[in-house]
Amino acid sequence: MTAQSTATQLPEGRYGRRGDGESDRRLKVAGAVCGVLGLGLIAWLGGSYLLRESKINGSVPTFQVLSDSEVQLHLSVSKSDGTAGTCTVRSQSDDHAVVGVADFPVPAAGSSYDATVTLRTTARGTTAELLGCTPAK
Repeated sequence: MTAQSTATQLPEGRYGRRGDGESDRRLKVAGAVCGVLGLGLIAWLGGSYLLRESKINGSVPTFQVLSDSEVQLHLSVSKSDGTAGTCTVRSQSDDHAVVGVADFPVPAAGSSYDATVTLRTTARGTTAELLGCTPAK
């Protein structure tokens, strides 16, 4: 008996071809298309968020505690002309418990709105913060 040494080969066509450049190219093109579509989606969502948020924005630059049941605050709102809305403000006590929440209307006239408003509280408030402003529907 003699030992024969033969190279073992894979069955023809069963496992595909090695180094198939065309399939690599297709994969790269598919990845690039998915990447471009993903970036486009992110840009579109970001742009729509920024446009929606720019309609009405507010702040509470100053506030003053008047008593155990009232906090007076300056509400400053910048908005598009003709856009009405509502701004929500809250006050918290020393122990961070919410002692007052109120919605203040913002009229449609003008591109800015400044008002001094009074927030009624259930206990002594030590803060006045704007939770957000939403345009009227």
